[in-house]
Amino acid sequence: MAGKPNSIEKEEIVKFVSEKGIKILNLCHVPEDGRLKTLSFAVSDEKRVYEILEFGERIDGSCLFSCIDPDMSDIYIMPKLSTAFLNPFYAIPTLTILCTYLDENGNPLDIAPENILLKAKKKLLSSTGIALNALAELEFHIIYRQETENIFPGVPERNYHESSPFTKFEHLRNEILVTLADVGIATKYGHAEVGKVLGKDGTVMEQHEIEFLPQDLMRMAETVAIAKWVIRNICAKHGVSVSFSPKVALEHAGNGMHIHLCGLKNGKSIMISPNGNLSFEAKKMIGGILRLAPSLTAFANPLPVSYLRIVSHQEAPLHICWGTRNRSALIRIPLWWNFKTEKTIEAEADPCRCTFEFRAPDPSANTYLLLAGMATAVEYGLRNSEETLRIAEESRVEKTVKKGKRFRLLPRSCSESAEKLERDRRHYESDGVFPKTVIDATVKRLKSYEDEDLSQKLRSDPQKAEELLLKHLHCG
Repeated sequence: MAGKPNSIEKEEIVKFVSEKGIKILNLCHVPEDGRLKTLSFAVSDEKRVYEILEFGERIDGSCLFSCIDPDMSDIYIMPKLSTAFLNPFYAIPTLTILCTYLDENGNPLDIAPENILLKAKKKLLSSTGIALNALAELEFHIIYRQETENIFPGVPERNYHESSPFTKFEHLRNEILVTLADVGIATKYGHAEVGKVLGKDGTVMEQHEIEFLPQDLMRMAETVAIAKWVIRNICAKHGVSVSFSPKVALEHAGNGMHIHLCGLKNGKSIMISPNGNLSFEAKKMIGGILRLAPSLTAFANPLPVSYLRIVSHQEAPLHICWGTRNRSALIRIPLWWNFKTEKTIEAEADPCRCTFEFRAPDPSANTYLLLAGMATAVEYGLRNSEETLRIAEESRVEKTVKKGKRFRLLPRSCSESAEKLERDRRHYESDGVFPKTVIDATVKRLKSYEDEDLSQKLRSDPQKAEELLLKHLHCG
C-alpha cells in the first residue's frame, strides 16, 4: 500500500483486502534478534479480517525473548495498520502488516525493542524538545559460486562504485531498489561497495550498499528490518546468497551500518549555526555519543565478528574521536552543500541534508535497540552540555589520528563491551527506557562469547577463524 497515509482505519484495510483479492494476511514482528518474523492467516471474509486487525494474536514470547519465562510466555502481537504493504514475493495475493508487542494486560511489552525505542524517543523529546531523524547505510555481500571464467573479474577491495560488467549484481541491486519503493521504503541510492572476496573454492562475495532517506527513528528501524527481508528474498529468487555479517573474510573489508543523525526542533534542523558551521547543539549531541560510545557498542556491535571489522586501514573506527569528512573517525561530519544558497536549500524542503555519521554500527545490530541507545546518548549530550562540549572539543581530529595523540579506544571484544555497558547502565535504565532485565540479558550474552583477544587467536588458527565466520554468516 505504497503512498498510504500515516493514519489508516481498519475499514480501509478491509476494503483493500476485498478489492485486491487478498488471500493471506501476514502479521510480522521484530523480536530481540532483529529479524522479521511472520504469522500467516488465510482470510475468507470481512469478519475474519476485522477480527485479526482488532485483536491481533497470542504468541509464545519465550521463543522470541530471552527475558520471558516459558511458564508465563503468552504475549500479544497487535497490527500497526499504517505499516501495511503488499508482499512482492508471493504468487498468492498477500498483505503484510508490522505489529507491536503487548503484555498480558494489553500494555506495550516493556522489553520489546520497538517499545524501548519508543520510550527513548519520548524521553528525548520531553526533556529537550528535540526529535531525531536517522538514515542508515546498509552494507551486504552477495555470495555466489563462479562456475566459469569471469571475463571481467574486477579487483578485490577495489569495487567501490564499480559498474557492470566489472560488478556482477548491479541488476539485482536495482531490483532491490525498485522492490523497496514498491513496499513504501524510500531509498537515497545504491552502489557497489569496496569489498570483493575471491574464495579458493570459486566462491565470490561481492559487496553492495543501500542507503535510505532520513526518517523518524521508529520508521528507520522498521525500514532496516524490512529491507533485510527484501534483500534476502530477492537474492534467493536469483539463486544467490547474501550476508549482513560484519566480517565475511579476515583480510577483507567488513559490512558496516553507519547511522546518520539529524536533530530537529519544531520540524527545523538544529545542526547548523547562523554562520553556517556546526551548531553548539550538534556538538553536544556528538559529545554525548562520544561519551557513551564504549557502551553503545553493546547494541551497535553485538557479535564477536563485529570486532574483527573494527581494525585499522579499513575505514572502520578504532579511536573515539570525530572530524570533518574523516572516515577513520568514530563520528564524521559529511560534506555539506555549502555551495548552495540558503534559499535554494529551503526550496528543497529537506531539513536533514546536514547530518553527522556514527560509523561504529554494523548490520548484526538490532536497529531498534541501536537507535534507542543513540537517542539516550544524544539526550545525555544535550542535558550535560558543559561535559559534552568539552568532550567534543578534546576529541576533534582532522585527517588521520596522529601519533602521540591519545584518544580513548572502542572496546575490542564483546566481553569488554559488556563491561562498559555495566558501567553505564544507569544512563540507559533512566526512567525505565531500557528495562533492567534487558541490560542484564545483554551483558550476559556478550560475556558468554568469551572473546577476549579473539583476533590474535584466529590469526594463528585459520580453521577456527573459518568456523566462526561461517557461524555468523547469516546473522542480523
